[in-house]
Amino acid sequence: MHAIPIHSETHLHCTLARLIEWATPILRDGRRIRLSWGDEQRSTEQNARMWAMLGEVSRQVEWHGQRLTGEEWKDVFSAALNRQKVVPGIDGGFVVIGARTSKMSKRELSDIMELISAFGAERGVRFTEPEHAE
Repeated sequence: MHAIPIHSETHLHCTLARLIEWATPILRDGRRIRLSWGDEQRSTEQNARMWAMLGEVSRQVEWHGQRLTGEEWKDVFSAALNRQKVVPGIDGGFVVIGARTSKMSKRELSDIMELISAFGAERGVRFTEPEHAE
């Protein structure tokens, strides 16, 4: 699969012209082409920053009498951001359905980090900024 990031309208026009040149012989040969689009996927730097923030919340916030791991906090924030469905678990408790940060775009990951930051600010969490934070 090929991915071509497009950053401006001018770049879009140039890219489409090249795409037509590239795709024409393929289509004439009877093959198909699939085009897709969407937001850019999260970056390694964003991912590192999110996990650093989750670690800070994990170390500094007690949640309803419990200390949660960074992974558990990720589930809490993902569920809050996306309003996930919650269903009863097989052996009791509850399960949040569909909370996956691995499939989040850059924008969605920025949104979750804003949520973590606001939540932390309300509870006095001190965040340390990683060197290459986005």
